[in-house]
Amino acid sequence: MDVRITGSARGRSLLTILLAPVLVASLLVVPGSAGTRAAAAAAVLPANFQEKTVFTGLTMPTSVGFSPDGRVFVAEKSGIVKVFDSFADTTATVYADLRPQTFNGWDRGLLGMALHPNFPADPRLYVSYTYNGVMGGSFPKWPSADGTNDNCPDPPGANNFGCVVAGRVSVLTPAVQARAAGPVSEQVLLEDYCQQFSSHSVGALAFGKDGMLYASGGDGASFGYADYGQKDNACGDPPKPAGTPLAAPAAEGGALRSQDRRTPADPTTLDGTIARLDPDTGLAAAGNPTATGDENARRIVAYGLRNPYRFTMRPGTNEAWVGDVGYTTWEEINRVWSPTTEVRNFGWPCKESGGRTPGYDAADLTICENLYTENSAISPRYAYNHANKIVAGENCGTGSSSISGLSFYAGTVYPAQYRNALFFTDYARKCVWAMKPGADGLPDNTKIETFASASGSVVELKAGPGGDIFAVDIAGGRIVRYVYNGANNPPVAAIRTDVTSGPLPLTVAFDGTTSSDADGNVPLAYAWDLDGDGAYDDSTDGQVSATFQTRGRHTVGLRVTDTRGAADTATTVVTAGSTPPVATIESPSAGTTWKVGDRIAFSGRADDGEDGALAGDSLSWQTIMHHCPSSCHTHTISGQNGTSGEFTAPDHEYPSWIELRLTVTDSDGLTDTKSVELHPRTSTVTLASDPPGVPLTLLETTKAAPFTGTVIAGSAVSVSAPTRTQLLGNRAYEFAGWSDGGAATHNVTAAESDVQLTATYRLKTNLALKRPVKVSTVEKTGTEGPKAVDGLTGTRWSSARWDPQWIEVDLGSVRKVGYTLLRWEAAYGRDYKIQTSTGGGVWTTVHTRTNGDGQIDVVEFAPRDARWVRMYGTRRGTIYGYSLWELEIFDR
Repeated sequence: MDVRITGSARGRSLLTILLAPVLVASLLVVPGSAGTRAAAAAAVLPANFQEKTVFTGLTMPTSVGFSPDGRVFVAEKSGIVKVFDSFADTTATVYADLRPQTFNGWDRGLLGMALHPNFPADPRLYVSYTYNGVMGGSFPKWPSADGTNDNCPDPPGANNFGCVVAGRVSVLTPAVQARAAGPVSEQVLLEDYCQQFSSHSVGALAFGKDGMLYASGGDGASFGYADYGQKDNACGDPPKPAGTPLAAPAAEGGALRSQDRRTPADPTTLDGTIARLDPDTGLAAAGNPTATGDENARRIVAYGLRNPYRFTMRPGTNEAWVGDVGYTTWEEINRVWSPTTEVRNFGWPCKESGGRTPGYDAADLTICENLYTENSAISPRYAYNHANKIVAGENCGTGSSSISGLSFYAGTVYPAQYRNALFFTDYARKCVWAMKPGADGLPDNTKIETFASASGSVVELKAGPGGDIFAVDIAGGRIVRYVYNGANNPPVAAIRTDVTSGPLPLTVAFDGTTSSDADGNVPLAYAWDLDGDGAYDDSTDGQVSATFQTRGRHTVGLRVTDTRGAADTATTVVTAGSTPPVATIESPSAGTTWKVGDRIAFSGRADDGEDGALAGDSLSWQTIMHHCPSSCHTHTISGQNGTSGEFTAPDHEYPSWIELRLTVTDSDGLTDTKSVELHPRTSTVTLASDPPGVPLTLLETTKAAPFTGTVIAGSAVSVSAPTRTQLLGNRAYEFAGWSDGGAATHNVTAAESDVQLTATYRLKTNLALKRPVKVSTVEKTGTEGPKAVDGLTGTRWSSARWDPQWIEVDLGSVRKVGYTLLRWEAAYGRDYKIQTSTGGGVWTTVHTRTNGDGQIDVVEFAPRDARWVRMYGTRRGTIYGYSLWELEIFDR
């Protein structure tokens, strides 16, 4: 094949060289792009750092592992594990193919991977993946047409009733221990993690200093509403069997599986936990802090986590530092500091970032109420609010947030300030931060700097050779390395072309002058490899052109060198004798709208100048959910191949929209992509209360009613009305019911018409009204004790002017009480106790107040049986006695 190369006076002019075809599919560039290397150099890093793309052309990579013998293993979400012989290897070999047993859809798939700490002497490789089957069942439970893209049919619907699956931790062992990839066998170490909905699946794997295997898993619950098992209870959580919806307050399903260790009456699950496992058996590792209970209870070293998608071990220790993907407000980093001495509970779903989670708090769930009373949940080591910058003035986004990777730096090449720093990243914000150590050597959340912005869609950080931090860019299909160059940064080579494909003869203009050097060590020296022989000896010009006269794919390389001798290379690929295909989406049309559950048919075509009409696997469709609480982030729902198909619009939090993307590929590997945006129809949900002003909850928003929220039409949303006593206009009310007849906490479906719900409250029965009373003293006639329970706010009991003083009410029989209301006159108690008794003169203090300020005191306490209730004052708030207009007593 002839290639004619032209340049300026310094280059080779009209030089003809015989070439063999060069086929490098992994370096194929998008027509009109600046080349793979230029696209990968967008991250902004501190001085003397560079982001180097070490592997590209991957399909949704999720995890990377490094062998001491130079091999690099990469897990892809579909269930494939690939291996590169070295960083110089551009063509990976398939090490293992687990696609048949892996559910690859939405956020499910092969997500975690770790090499045995003695690898390669011990050649075992560990993986965690979403199992395409229920626990103990066969696979595939939910088969896919192409064996790769798994779809949850509707019914049951990925986010409606859910396609129930499990999670697995397995060990892969090669049949023959050798450097080359070969057949591997799978040993399932663990099958658990009941997962009803489309996200919060399995997570990461890592080994501690102790040689034990640590594994994380999400709660498998809905991300759209407060999920306690009300949607079919598919995982069979107490107190009812599978298929029977659960109700508050006794429910233990949904996200409450993360608290399953606190309910030992039923088998413990691993949802929302960090487990410490024996890497040979998958059983609880020796030394775990729990020695009793079922096997899962013994495996768990941390729980109360929502989606601990990634964690990392602090070098030289057994400490796990866990990134827990948050709900609507917070992202967390949690420290499991001593997994052999303590089991830590981080509080989800009852608490996040140390505070109560509104939707779950409003449901008055027994598990959560008990946790609030005990106040035993561990607060995160660090948490950041979705609305706030992590570092003031940085260019990283806010709103959309998803912590997605952590790794410690334990090398010696990076500047000293980064040693022992915790690097972490956020998939939605597309940034990497470094939390540098404090005086105690641990990461200090007051010492965070933005390390890399515009870093791509990173789903894992991993320390690799030399301790360098590597990042897995799932959307970019690449593995990158953050390299420190010392005093002299190498230049960054970049190639721009006017065309990358076309009919023969194909003349292409190459421009290397967009290459750059951060240190300003210019001019740069250029050297081109235009004939694909690996030698950079075809031109020394910054801009050259070449004419390709033989059909094929040809690699063109550029090496640039700065004035201090540092160099960098870039490559691009030209496809001669072929033009890209043209993709056309015929339906649905732009402007098509949808509601949850709509079946959306799609069709398209692909036309290619050389191949003609394309069909079958040449047309690849993806449905992608764009979730946009402010800036958008994406969830790939599923994929299908062919000229037509159908998908069901899923339930999702608003604001969101669906992208339907068609990519077509011709026989030469050239592609074209078209997309159509499909936006949802919306409904409003208005919550009102009678009387107005009761704080009601819609999803995660709690406000005084009435108020209105916008949701996607057809979506399921949770609503809650408080069942505790409500004080409105100085009167006590109790919940009577919703206008739709639902329980205090329940789900409603937002139809296309707007939804209006009213929570009705009625006046509570005052158990103290006109009951007999005793008092310690009476100030004067007309202020006797019965005046404080006569129901009249113009009469009062007043005591003498010394301490202590008390008023005691006889309820007539033993009643369940949990709430008192004290309406003080100008003279009030600053310090007092509320006490109860069932008889025998024995009083139990249920509440102590030391900062009373008069007016109306509302006192709640744990419900208890009582025949007598009294206020026992120990310090007056004024020079006068104690003076109560009314003492009211209620049940909870």
